[in-house]
Amino acid sequence: MRPTFWIIFGLTILILLTVLAISVGSISIPLNVVMGAIGERFFGLGAASEPQPLSKIIVDLRLPRALLALSVGAGLGVVGCLLQTVTRNDVADPFLFGLSSGAAAGAVLVITITGDVLGVWTLPIAAFIGGILASIIVLVLVSRLGNEGPARLVLAGLAVSFLFMAITNYMVFAGDQRAAHSVLFWTLGGLGLARWELLPIALVGFITVLMFAMSQHRKFDALLAGEDTAKTLGVNVNVLRRVTFLICAFATAAFVSITGVIGFVGLMVPHLARGLAGPVHGRLFVLASIIGAMLLVLSDIAARTLLMPQELPIGIITTSLGALFVLILLKRL
Repeated sequence: MRPTFWIIFGLTILILLTVLAISVGSISIPLNVVMGAIGERFFGLGAASEPQPLSKIIVDLRLPRALLALSVGAGLGVVGCLLQTVTRNDVADPFLFGLSSGAAAGAVLVITITGDVLGVWTLPIAAFIGGILASIIVLVLVSRLGNEGPARLVLAGLAVSFLFMAITNYMVFAGDQRAAHSVLFWTLGGLGLARWELLPIALVGFITVLMFAMSQHRKFDALLAGEDTAKTLGVNVNVLRRVTFLICAFATAAFVSITGVIGFVGLMVPHLARGLAGPVHGRLFVLASIIGAMLLVLSDIAARTLLMPQELPIGIITTSLGALFVLILLKRL
């Protein structure tokens, strides 16, 4: 089937899943109540009234959570496509390059040592700085080694990832032991920080990486034919690789600063999208964003319902799916 069909079909399923994500949970809410509350709050439909408990749950808790899942899932899908293309590595994802582990280290620093010195913004700011710092270290390492090829980029990313993981583990051990549960939940990923005032951080990350990907999609298509061919077509491969890495680092840091480390989404989604859209990047990026959003919304539904009323870290769901996906991928190779 044509990619356009899959895009339209995916968007339809995504809307249904989003409504379902808002309605299910420890308290099940009928779909008509969900639609009525959203219509009344944002579109002025229905009689104006004081917010009822169910309306507050829908609008103030579950709707921003669903929008956060959409933004982060879609963004990680595009980031995975970009990293796999510029590194020519089919298992590349943000965690492989230290981007997620750097952001995790920044967040754990706040949880275990410094505390919320800047209020609600302390954790996202620290995680964002950690992710950007990790990306800068990777690029500096690669430039000092004098070879900006994809293999060196991957190795430098792995080294930085292990470094920040060690720093994170040290802070967990040396910091406030009472915060260990918070650290564990955060490093496994979750959407518990979803709120309207923090949602723009994830939206900016998603919009930035998607706009960059769509504006440069022809250059990424040229890379499919090899670096030498891309250079003859006027593509500065090293500059494109560095800029792509920085954009992916910015977006990943934005996502991780709110949701924690959510693994394997950036690895799985590009393969699923290529199976439907083919290797050409224009529609691939769009389809990857849709599939990534669907995957994270579904994972969030599972995380909130499997052990109700207790909530599982969403990273447990995505990592389980990712492990199964990698086994299937290895069998096909």
